[in-house]
This record gives sequence, C-alpha cells and structure tokens, in this order.
Amino acid sequence: MNPTIPTGLLRCNIRAVQDGLIAVSVRLRRPRAGGRAAQVGYARASMISHASHPAPPSGRAISALLLNAFIWGVSWWPFRWLNEHGLHSLWATAAIYLLAWLLVLARSPGLALGALANPALLALAAAAGVTNACFNWGVATGDVVRVVLLFYLMPIWSILFGRVLLGEPLRARSIGLVLLAVTGAVIVLWRPGTGLPLPESRADWLGLIGGVGFALTNILLRKYSGRPATALASAMFAGGTIMPTTVALAMASGIGGTAVPWPALASAAYGPLALVAVAFVAANLALQYGAARLPARVTAVVMLSEVVFAAGSAVWLGGQMLTMQLVLGAALIIGTSLISALQRH
Repeated sequence: MNPTIPTGLLRCNIRAVQDGLIAVSVRLRRPRAGGRAAQVGYARASMISHASHPAPPSGRAISALLLNAFIWGVSWWPFRWLNEHGLHSLWATAAIYLLAWLLVLARSPGLALGALANPALLALAAAAGVTNACFNWGVATGDVVRVVLLFYLMPIWSILFGRVLLGEPLRARSIGLVLLAVTGAVIVLWRPGTGLPLPESRADWLGLIGGVGFALTNILLRKYSGRPATALASAMFAGGTIMPTTVALAMASGIGGTAVPWPALASAAYGPLALVAVAFVAANLALQYGAARLPARVTAVVMLSEVVFAAGSAVWLGGQMLTMQLVLGAALIIGTSLISALQRH
C-alpha cells in the first residue's frame, strides 16, 4: 500500500476484488480554471499519481496491469486457504483495511478522523464497507465465477444511482445496457424447472449486494469528488474496517443464524499471510506503474481481464465447471461493463 496521497484536482477510481480488498486509486490532474470534478472509472488498488497526458499504450504498462488483474483474479484462493486455517475472510478484510486506515491516519490525522464526523463521508464509508463485507465473503464461500459475474452487474445500479443522486438523464443507450446486463444475469442464474431465475445461495446474494454497494460507492465518489483525497480514502478504509468487523462480530455472536468463528490463525499460516500481503503490494505497484502510463479507457479494458483470471483459476484450482450457459451470460455481463467503461471516456 502506497501511503502517499496526492493533492489537487482528483480523479478517484475504486474497484472491488476477488476475496480481498476494495481498493482506492487516486489519480492526480493539474488544476485548471473551470476544470471538471473528478469522475469515477475502473481501476484497482493503490493511490496513484496520474499524468495530465498519459503516454501511448506500452507493452510494459499493459503487462503491469495484467499482473495486477492476475493477482486480484486469483486472490480468492489464498483467502479461502486462510479461511480454512482459522482466519475468516471478514476478519482478513478488516485487518487489511485497518492497516491501510492507520497509514492514512498517520499521515493526516485531522482529515482522517474528521471524515468519520461528516455524514456524507459516513455514507461513503458505509457503501465501501458493504462492498467489502459482501463481496469478499461471497467469493470465499460460494461459486467464484457466479459471484464475480453477479458483482459485475454494477452498471445497472450505477445508472439508477446516477439518476437518483446526480440527476443524470436516462438515455436509450443506458436503458439498453441495463437490459443487456439483466439478460446476462438471467442466463447465468437460470436453472431448468426452478421458476423465476434469482440468486440461489447466500454467496450469490452477497455478490449481487456487493455490486450494488460498489456502484453506490462510485456514485458517491463522483458526488463528493471535490473533497480532500485523504478524507475520501480515510472514509473508504474506515468502512472497509468497520463494516466487516461489525458483521463478523454479529455472526460470531450468533446473530443471523450463521456463525463466523473468532480469529484463530495457526502459527504456520503467518508466512502465507505475509506472502499474500506482499502480493497485494506488488499488485498495487503494478497498477501504479501501468495506470500512470495509459489512458483511462485502456486501463478499464485491460482490467476486465481479471474476470478471465478469476474464472480460469476457479476452474483449475477450485474444480469449478464452465458451461456454455455461464460463458454466454458472462459475455453479456462483461460486454455491458466494457461498453459502459468505454462510453465514459
């Protein structure tokens, strides 16, 4: 995690990940008279300084983004391993975000603590926290591919939240994207003889709700993009710490009918846990290198490869099956995200 937080006019990007973190990237743009507020797109992981005029796509920059997407695409596997060795994904998420929050707190304690006293930023913290708690728990316990695809229905919720919170018009193209994504979801969820295609497990619902939380986080970042980057980062890191901890404590106490065990990580698992942390740092550095050298639209397209890595690793490491039905639904859902990313830029 890069503790440096850029200042100036910001473009904030947030993206949810396989079994791990919601990550914040803050890209620096030079202030200019009449400049637009920051917009939210697709990116991962750390706080990044972004040049005003990115260089043309390069092989190294694209390779760095692919490395980032690969690490996050397969991250569900080590988190499941940690889960099996005494550290539930909710506790793991809370611990990782607590560390990130402490880094922000150490750099700017006034802004970091002040974010928690601001109702608007508390809403951002809650949205980011819901995304983490739901998505990470979902991929740790359910069908990785289904959870990821349900999460990727986020363009639907982004369009709806944009209309309600930002007053964005509902254009024919946006409605078409919604219908495309819904069609993909119906294909993914459909089972012969089961009636209306709905999420069929807790993990499915967690993936779906995580996508709603992520879409709301994006909209709130756009709405409050004029606020200091440290305050935004602190709010999201605080939410990523508090929400999973709250859910884990409630479940550990027997609330909700599902028990979450208290942390009991075996001593032999501390080494793998450290390796996971190092991998996350490498992913952040790779994104920092790649995203700073590529246009945002190229970053958005390359980062969609994470879905491919997640699906491939689920089949290879998790023994999951990719059916033609799932592939067709995935193509529609990913296509929706791809079109949505490209038309924004």
